[in-house]
Amino acid sequence: MTTPDAGAAVQVVEDFFAALTDRDVDRACRYLAPDVVWQNSTLPTLRGLPTVRRALAFANRPALRFEAEMQHITSDGATVLTERIDTLVVGPLRSTFWVCGTFELRDGRITLWRDRFSWGNVAVGTVRATARSLLRR
Repeated sequence: MTTPDAGAAVQVVEDFFAALTDRDVDRACRYLAPDVVWQNSTLPTLRGLPTVRRALAFANRPALRFEAEMQHITSDGATVLTERIDTLVVGPLRSTFWVCGTFELRDGRITLWRDRFSWGNVAVGTVRATARSLLRR
């Protein structure tokens, strides 16, 4: 059963990813709660808005780019589930891989951002990106 705020929660997550894709860290951080927790498969957990902001700003350098293409997104209210294709562009390399995300919201802001992905899938995406880059030379 869908709660009335499910659509609003989905919109927050979609707007958050739009800001990340636009390389607008300040706008993206407006969707995060001060006590946000960001967890990525096998990577250290980042806690608190200042720490997450630094990580997002670090990834927002001129030679880097991030894109997310939502495949599926749904919510049961304060929890949003995403299945997406993420792309990391590093210079001429464009690596694409599958990610499943869970987002928990409180008062319209993301308090938990948990991404799960396969490092094997990331490696395959990187090998393909490298091969494409080399074939273009």
